[in-house]
Amino acid sequence: MIPALVVIGLMYFWSTGAGTALYATARMLAQLLLIGYVLVYIFEAEHPGIIIAVIFVMIVVSSWIAIRQVENDRGRAYLHALAAVAIAGIPVLALVSQSVIGIEPWFSPRYVVPLAGMIFSGAMTAVGLAAERYQSEISRGEDNVSARKAAFNAAMIPMVNSLFAVGLVSLPGMMTGQILSGVSPLVAAKYQIVVMSMLLGVSGISTAIYLVLQGKRDEPVT
Repeated sequence: MIPALVVIGLMYFWSTGAGTALYATARMLAQLLLIGYVLVYIFEAEHPGIIIAVIFVMIVVSSWIAIRQVENDRGRAYLHALAAVAIAGIPVLALVSQSVIGIEPWFSPRYVVPLAGMIFSGAMTAVGLAAERYQSEISRGEDNVSARKAAFNAAMIPMVNSLFAVGLVSLPGMMTGQILSGVSPLVAAKYQIVVMSMLLGVSGISTAIYLVLQGKRDEPVT
């Protein structure tokens, strides 16, 4: 926690939202401790209904977090984010878990829950960036096409940068964890390729869906 507290201290002295960062850190601690206990129950239960409920909660919550920075017409923005995250995330989760990895049974929580978490959080981050940038561009008077292009580019920058950096600057958590557990680095690299590809896909598809839905609202009436 020392590095985190240093940053919060800097934010306090520079008046840049230390309270929000402190609250977010406290929530992170509580949420991770809580989910640790919840996952123990989920992993032991191994019931498809529970896994479907978990995925549903992930979609609902991630969509709400994604539009946190949206100020205008948040209800409509939330519905668009919800549709974008679900329509992009569920097929990608099915593709990776069933066709690529071949999980048996299909609802095996030890695999489906972590994969779903990565997929829906990736969609959430991309949609959140796109929503904030799109709203900013529209409020400045940009037309729908220009705003959509700027928002899509902004949303994809973190993902594209991570593609450039992976393997050279960073070893992602999944790959590092596998290596530390004794898995061959080559096998770990192949699994990480799957992860990076699915995150790129779900980020781009969910962002595109959100921007198309938002754009229909902002198109001029002819």
